[in-house]
Amino acid sequence: MTQLRQAPSPIAALINKFSKLPTIGPKTAARLVFHLLNRPRHEAQSLAEAIIAVKDNVRFCSICYSLAESDPCEFCSDDRRDAATICVVAEAKDVYAIERTAAFKGRYHVLGGLISPMDGIGPAQLHVKELVERIGRENPREIILATNPNAEGEATALYLSRLLLPLGVTVTRLAYGLPIGGDLDYADEVTIAKALEGRRAL
Repeated sequence: MTQLRQAPSPIAALINKFSKLPTIGPKTAARLVFHLLNRPRHEAQSLAEAIIAVKDNVRFCSICYSLAESDPCEFCSDDRRDAATICVVAEAKDVYAIERTAAFKGRYHVLGGLISPMDGIGPAQLHVKELVERIGRENPREIILATNPNAEGEATALYLSRLLLPLGVTVTRLAYGLPIGGDLDYADEVTIAKALEGRRAL
């Protein structure tokens, strides 16, 4: 006689859902679930409604491909931002990381990933063609390549610089180096080498 498979309990099902999120393993997922169980029902309701609202109301900007509630997004539609400077990032989350610094007043372009042949991701899978078209349309002065300093980020930056320089636009790359407040003896060799390469006159 075939035994019927029992559905997981609501607790196990929610732990399973949370553990599918990036950087959250089963232990962290379980902590989140038991935390929610100890909170008032209206807090869980608010969380659920916030998740649904994000899925229903957030979309990609048709100009820069960042996530936004409106199209064009707040960065592309803000006339106070410097349209002559475009910061190219891999993901929409990188836009918000840069915005937290309050140091950049230009506009953005989100690639939607990085070149990674091992994962089958090439320029055709990214918003590279749209970036080239945008440069031709908007004629910016500078393109800042703000991809991560890892193998995929470096490969993407190198590809973009070779593609964009013939268009007559200035292409720059985020500097690497020592963190503010860091000690030399705690820094790894690559970080120190990059800091030396990126040194500037005082």
